[in-house]
Amino acid sequence: MVVNFAARINRLQAQLQTKECDCAIILQDKDLYYYSGTAQNAHLIVPAREKPLLLVKKDFERAKRETAVIDVEPLSNLRQLPDKVAERLGYQPSSLGFELDVLPTSNYKYYKKLFPNAECVDISTIIRQQRMVKDNEEVRLIRKAGQVQDEVYQILAGLIREGMTEVELAALIEMEERKRGYIGVPPMRGFNQTLYHGQILSGKSGGVPSGFEGPAGGLGLHAIFPQGPSWKEIKRNEPIFIDHIGYYFGYMVDMTRVFSLGPLPPHLASAHQSALDIQSRIIEEARPGVSCEKIYDIAVEYAERKGLGKNFLGYDYTLPFVGHGVGLEVDELPVLARRQKSLLCEGAVVAIEPKFVFPGEGIVGIENTFLVTTDGLEKLTNFSDELCII
Repeated sequence: MVVNFAARINRLQAQLQTKECDCAIILQDKDLYYYSGTAQNAHLIVPAREKPLLLVKKDFERAKRETAVIDVEPLSNLRQLPDKVAERLGYQPSSLGFELDVLPTSNYKYYKKLFPNAECVDISTIIRQQRMVKDNEEVRLIRKAGQVQDEVYQILAGLIREGMTEVELAALIEMEERKRGYIGVPPMRGFNQTLYHGQILSGKSGGVPSGFEGPAGGLGLHAIFPQGPSWKEIKRNEPIFIDHIGYYFGYMVDMTRVFSLGPLPPHLASAHQSALDIQSRIIEEARPGVSCEKIYDIAVEYAERKGLGKNFLGYDYTLPFVGHGVGLEVDELPVLARRQKSLLCEGAVVAIEPKFVFPGEGIVGIENTFLVTTDGLEKLTNFSDELCII
């Protein structure tokens, strides 16, 4: 990997100066990795103008080997943090930036006690907007993740058998993904939002809602994790919905395809084609400068025109987004969502997922990951979008 971590730090420092924030303290593991190259238990101190400092609680030796930050010191006790920050800055800070979208309240209160004279400001939007625009190395890794996931989907038809359970199929797919470098649980920034590899739902399972903020829910194996594959057996002539994350060196693509053992009922096959048509309309319209809200509205209006508005992105509950950014996390910016006025920008990577839910019958639709370029969208997940009839 060839990553210019210094350039990332410099861009963050420019934003800190604009915000008149003396220093950022980066804690969340994916943000730590993005700016420093390590995800060990550490505090990354980024002054608005001075050199960064990585303070490592555990494991110091690993962090020192992994990080691109030159100045690395152990931090045996958090009470040392104020002195370390003041020493790096050359003065006592009056404002400190934290990732307040993910920092637990108890931690926030503790840092307030450590820095009683400093205002704690939220820099999570600054970080997420910077991470939204991928650099060349990130694009290379995401493109490779798409190629690896295409390989997995190429062999799925040979894994599916009538009578096998959803969770049995999930285990076979996980084995293929793990052999190709899949990390494990896809990281999500949202509170209480967790996936395990993704969704594998057959027939009526695809019509079971859950609290997860996505079009698909599923029965899951237990109420403690009420989503995803279950003990349901896979049958003929029902949609087998496979929505999985593909990984390569920590970067991801999000991809959905629908398989079936024998043909689907005509109304489900027709709805799947409508999802492909929505994707085509979005590809025609999406380019830098187009609002995220417009993309969402295009999708909803098409679904309603086809008489499928009630089934779109849920059932009797239309999910407020049709796409989301991906990178180091599943739920990055931008969000192609209702009333989202922000504009698409070159370098963003988005997963677009028009899907239709039919209670008692299943879910159909498509999801692909795209790079936003000056000319529009470049597709990074290239396995066939069509229904895969086995």
